[in-house]
Amino acid sequence: MGTVTIVEHVSLDGVVQAPGAPDEDTRGGFAHGGWFGPYVDSVLGEVMGRGLAAEGGMLFGRRTYESLQAAWAGTTDNPFGPVLDAKPKYVASRDTGYTPTWVNSTLLAGDAADTVAELKAATDLDLTVLGSPDLLATLLPAGLVDDAWLTVAPVALGCGRTLFPAGAHLRWELVESVATTTGVVANHYRFAG
Repeated sequence: MGTVTIVEHVSLDGVVQAPGAPDEDTRGGFAHGGWFGPYVDSVLGEVMGRGLAAEGGMLFGRRTYESLQAAWAGTTDNPFGPVLDAKPKYVASRDTGYTPTWVNSTLLAGDAADTVAELKAATDLDLTVLGSPDLLATLLPAGLVDDAWLTVAPVALGCGRTLFPAGAHLRWELVESVATTTGVVANHYRFAG
């Protein structure tokens, strides 16, 4: 059986919305897009690079999939594009007519709790989820996430989409913690029930 590992940039108050760019996700009037940018350093790059270099595939919600495809597909002037192009990618979408166009992509159409559970049971492929908070709102309560890398930035945003759905009671075990030069702490957790 495969595993699912999530990788999320998180503020001190749990916000995961739009860490990368001002216009990444403005739903709900969110005006703090790009908030994680000032906290990137070489230590964080090394930790995140380890995960990207690992065997396995990628799992995305549709919004994140399309955003990353626009940024990285077919690029060769960076270390991420070629790796992302080569990896098998699964995109969860309720839209059964959606056609993913990024090379090595497969649609998981329908309810993500069902389609991801079926994929995990049918393969030994370890999957990494980048971003995709809407997808995680389904996977976390369903118990489909095995590991979490949370890069916690020293900023409180006061509003925005948070990682864990309201009412979620999930226990995690700390596996590793790495402090960066910018105050970010990258924590690796394993699901404990």
